[in-house]
Amino acid sequence: QLQLVESGGDLVQPGGSLRLSCRDTRGFALDDYVVGWFRQAPGKERETVSSISNSGRSTYYRDAVKGRFTISRDNLNNRVNLQMDNLKPKDTAIYSCAATRSGPNSDYVARSPYEWEQWGQGTQVTVSS
Repeated sequence: QLQLVESGGDLVQPGGSLRLSCRDTRGFALDDYVVGWFRQAPGKERETVSSISNSGRSTYYRDAVKGRFTISRDNLNNRVNLQMDNLKPKDTAIYSCAATRSGPNSDYVARSPYEWEQWGQGTQVTVSS
């Protein structure tokens, strides 16, 4: 069982950028997991923003963030990062890192928030002028 923790959330103006980072608090590798991010805004349903396969070859982005967000693995530091550019007020939400165990060298990516097995507490992202 992982103990996921997120960092990087902040208040930023529209058009700004943030970089979220996810890791296990004990430094465990994330190699055996598909890892991603979901977000939840007040009064709205949870939605998966992006995910990356454990092979690193496959990625998923929901339509609303395509071309603005980039997910990546940093296997040297056992982290998964989400670079968020050109942020919009509608991106305001709590962003949580999530993981699901997958087979070795798998290209599986999670799209639905119901596919996640474990997740962290979340980090607040607020986009406002």
